[in-house]
Amino acid sequence: MTSQAGETAQSTRMADIPYGPQTKITIERKGQIVLIGINRPTIDNRLDPDATESLARAYYDYDRDPSLRAAVLFGHGDRFSRGVDVDAYKAFAQSGRTLMKGPGFIDPLGRTKPALTKPLIIAVHGDTWNMAHELFLVADIRIASEDTEFGQDENTHGRFPGGGSTVRFPREAGWGNAMRFILTGDHWGASEALRMGTVHDVAPNRDAALAKAVEIANKIAACAPLGIKTSLASSHIALDDSQAALAKLDEQYRALYATRDFQEGRDAQAQKRRPVYEGR
Repeated sequence: MTSQAGETAQSTRMADIPYGPQTKITIERKGQIVLIGINRPTIDNRLDPDATESLARAYYDYDRDPSLRAAVLFGHGDRFSRGVDVDAYKAFAQSGRTLMKGPGFIDPLGRTKPALTKPLIIAVHGDTWNMAHELFLVADIRIASEDTEFGQDENTHGRFPGGGSTVRFPREAGWGNAMRFILTGDHWGASEALRMGTVHDVAPNRDAALAKAVEIANKIAACAPLGIKTSLASSHIALDDSQAALAKLDEQYRALYATRDFQEGRDAQAQKRRPVYEGR
């Protein structure tokens, strides 16, 4: 007869999702750690609602699997991610459906509860723009390849950083550093991110960045798991006052989808011209 504890452990065991051309989010268990990969290279690893929900489900399953002690997020292909699949998200917003509705999800942008209670390490390379940079800022430990180009340029496209950067970027990098890039839309590299403190280690290439993240994850996995979870919980107590701002982001983003400037940003991008914004 299977024990109740055994049934619980079995029911919360995170399953591998092998790499394949139609697999948007891959999962590879490696002992006590798990590698979670974004896999939409044909569209620059941009996340549509389905990929976002798959990532949210992966976070949930990882957090509730007692055999896993650390997770590494990375991107397949030439770049980590250019962020959100804007057209897919716009169509989803207009459909009236709700993303990540019900139990079984942890928002990978960390805007709502429940939140991850276990460590998340991220390894980025190539283009890491907008929503991708916001996924990056959620991670506890961040590794970048030397070729990483970060971007938070939504304001140049009639949008705004609606995934948490307006909260986390100033907190992590300092007000002036964050506003320098959020308000201008200029991009920056790994060395600048290291200077600002948003990157904790820079590796020579993609493979080295991922290897470094796995090395750190294995070191964490060798520590006492309850102590690790308590350390994270204690550290997050000081950040709880940001939750109201994070919770309001979806409402603010939906409002921008309905503006003339948002459509102008999309039109200008499609027509390869400079946008002309009117503030309406």
